[in-house]
Amino acid sequence: MTATADELIYLDNNATTQLDPSVIEEMLPFLMEHYGNPSSGYAFAARARKALDLARERLAALLGCEPSEIVFTSGGTESNNAVINSALQSDPRGKHVVTSAVEHSAVLGPCQDLAKRGCEVTFVGVDRDGNVDLAELEAAIRPETALVSMMWANNETGVLFPVEQIAGICRAKGVLFHTDAVQAVGKIPIRLRNTAINFLSLSAHKFHGPKGIGALYVNRRTRFSPLIVGGGQENGRRGGTENVASIVGLGKAAERAAEYLPQEQTQVRAMRDRFEKTILENVPGASVNGAGAARLPNTSSFSFEEIESPAALLLLDRHHICCSAGSACRTGSQEASHVLRAMDSRGDGARRSLRFSLGRYNSESQIDRAIEIVPKVVEKLRQLSAPARETAVSTVTTAL
Repeated sequence: MTATADELIYLDNNATTQLDPSVIEEMLPFLMEHYGNPSSGYAFAARARKALDLARERLAALLGCEPSEIVFTSGGTESNNAVINSALQSDPRGKHVVTSAVEHSAVLGPCQDLAKRGCEVTFVGVDRDGNVDLAELEAAIRPETALVSMMWANNETGVLFPVEQIAGICRAKGVLFHTDAVQAVGKIPIRLRNTAINFLSLSAHKFHGPKGIGALYVNRRTRFSPLIVGGGQENGRRGGTENVASIVGLGKAAERAAEYLPQEQTQVRAMRDRFEKTILENVPGASVNGAGAARLPNTSSFSFEEIESPAALLLLDRHHICCSAGSACRTGSQEASHVLRAMDSRGDGARRSLRFSLGRYNSESQIDRAIEIVPKVVEKLRQLSAPARETAVSTVTTAL
């Protein structure tokens, strides 16, 4: 079936995802009937406690870890902040953190704040494909390093870091390792058991669960100091009454994500690859950011010569195609993407890039429609900008 001109084509699944209908169905009773506080001692509250236990088990199954290693949080941002705070509190010698130059703002922001307060932070760079140099990373670790934090998958380019290797380097150096896996969970297989990863952050709304709920994996052998102290919930690792309905939704979304992992690796990847191939063939001056690196199966970050990303987003939106210029957290910012600048500091690709991120609710007909519209939008923008370029050249020539 062909996608109509009025159909919304949502290609921004790295920003957020559509709620799985089964997630909504499972959440509803805990918003209406089973509203007990899971910390209460009577039978009515037991239903909520059992629901939390089930969600923990489902998420642990997706991550390949123990249910007791899961701490529910408000999302990836809180989880990242909790790890950084804990690592510096737990190690009295810790006055140094190592991270990458392409991390999400939920890691970069806390690290920049630490630097302002006197803690040293090393931001390891990446090459033109977005890869990190493991030798450079290892050399950055010092005796006083409290934490190394490296994302599993980049939210803008989809580039994957070899986090298990990085974790092994950190273990050999006696340093804690954390990975922001917000974009990786539910898209690629993850098995934390028997890895050297100490901490992992995730957010439910990236894999068809509700917004405002996430989790932190804390390896059972790793010391952890809570960021939020209160009533002793989450085995004393995160205070505050649990958001039961959303946790239930996260658990169901994790169960569904495990079921759909093969589809992410095959059908979603095939749609992404077809989209990329056709755009590259039909749009002169188009390139894929991170094309030479291992990437998530759903993400395409393009650079298009002679266009500006904001104008392209506006025209695509008029055609009911949703994508982004990079991270959704940077929408409205006048600054170019720090990720793309880190990959090519001398180029202008950061200002002419568009990110398309697919998901399991996308169809082949929607990809057909996007393949039809994107080249037309790029060509239209180039035609509009051509007179301005000609005027600029004429002005310079006259001045000379």
